[in-house]
Amino acid sequence: MYVVQYCTGESTFEVKIEADSNDITEHPHDDKPRPHLCTVCDKRFPTKRNLNRHKQIHTTDKLYSCSHCEERFATQYYLKSHMNLHSSKYKCTECGKCFSSNQTLTTHRRSHSGQKPFECTVCGKRFTQLCNLVLHSRMHSGEKPFECTVCGKRFRQSNELVRHSRMHTGQKLHKCQLCDKTFSRSTDLNTHMRVHTGYKPYKCSLCDKSFSQSSNFQKHKRRVHSNRRPYDCHYCGKLFKSSHDLKCHVRTHTDVSCTHVHIILFNWKHCETKGRLHQQNLIPYLVKSHLYLIVT
Repeated sequence: MYVVQYCTGESTFEVKIEADSNDITEHPHDDKPRPHLCTVCDKRFPTKRNLNRHKQIHTTDKLYSCSHCEERFATQYYLKSHMNLHSSKYKCTECGKCFSSNQTLTTHRRSHSGQKPFECTVCGKRFTQLCNLVLHSRMHSGEKPFECTVCGKRFRQSNELVRHSRMHTGQKLHKCQLCDKTFSRSTDLNTHMRVHTGYKPYKCSLCDKSFSQSSNFQKHKRRVHSNRRPYDCHYCGKLFKSSHDLKCHVRTHTDVSCTHVHIILFNWKHCETKGRLHQQNLIPYLVKSHLYLIVT
C-alpha cells in the first residue's frame, strides 16, 4: 500500500493505492496524477497530448470505419484501438470478453478478483477505478468544477451540467419512437416507455400493488401505509398526508368552493438569470426559485 497525491483542479487529495506485484498488466499511468481534464465528458489524462488526442472524438467527423462492424471513429488511433476487440489481443481468460486496451482489460479483471486498489483516505471507501474515486472525493471536498454559464449553478460531474443546460435551452434529444413525445433526459424517456409497455417495476410489499414510477410508489406508501403527516393546516394545526388533502381541508375554514392562492415573487426584480431564460423554461424556473404561495 502506498499513497499518491492528486490534483483535481480546485483541490488536492491523497489516494491509497494497493501495490500488486502480480498484476503486470496495470496501466503505467494508474499511479500518476491526471491533471488534464476534458470539459465535455469529465475524463482526465496524464498529459496534455493525451487530452488533445481525446478531444478529437468530440470535435472531429468520424471518417475512419471498422471493416468488421462498420463502427466509425474520429482518428486512426481510436480505430486501431478498436480493432483489438476483433483480434482478441486483450482477452479476459476468465470470461472470454475482449477489450480495446490493456488498461480496460486490467480494470475488467477486477470484476472477477474483487480488487479495489483505490481507497478514499477520508472515509475508507474503495474503488476499482481512479476516476470513480475522483468523483467520490468531491463529496468530501465540496468541489463542483462545472459551472452553468446561464444561472451559475455548479456541478460535480460534466454530465450533470449537460443535463441541467437543457433546462435553459429547451433541448429535448430523447424521442419516443411510439408516440413522438420528446424528453431532455434518457431516464425520463425510459420511464415514459412504461406507459406503452405496462412495465411496473415498483411493487409494494404490503399490498402487492405495482407502480411504473418511483414517485408514485413513494406517494402510495406515504398515503396508504404510513402515519406520517407532513402537511399542517395553519388555521387549526391539523396534519395531513398530502397537499391535496390539506387544500380540501382549508376550504372548511374559508367556506369557499375554491382555495384562494396568493402568488408572491421574491428576489425576481434583481435576478440576473431572467434575461437569459428560454421562454418555455421561464415558468418552471419561477416556481423553483422565486415563487411563494400563500393558501387562504
